[in-house]
Amino acid sequence: MEEAAVVGGGQGPDLVALDDAMNALAQIDPRKVQVVEMRFFGGLSVEETAEVLKVSTITVKRDWRLARAWLYRELTGETTDGFRTMEAS
Repeated sequence: MEEAAVVGGGQGPDLVALDDAMNALAQIDPRKVQVVEMRFFGGLSVEETAEVLKVSTITVKRDWRLARAWLYRELTGETTDGFRTMEAS
């Protein structure tokens, strides 16, 4: 998400676009949105997030990585594989 803010050409992040992207992600995978909220907005560690969500730390790491990539693509419009899915190839 930090990269998406940089792509905006030095302008502040588009909070409406971020909210729209988060809402779209919530329709696909609500837990990934929770991970983003806890890690990015709440400042929780991987371990703290795992404890709150009652999942393993590896699950939080995977959700965090996939959610960031998905949100980046949504905010920048970039795709490298031609698909807009959460599935890893």
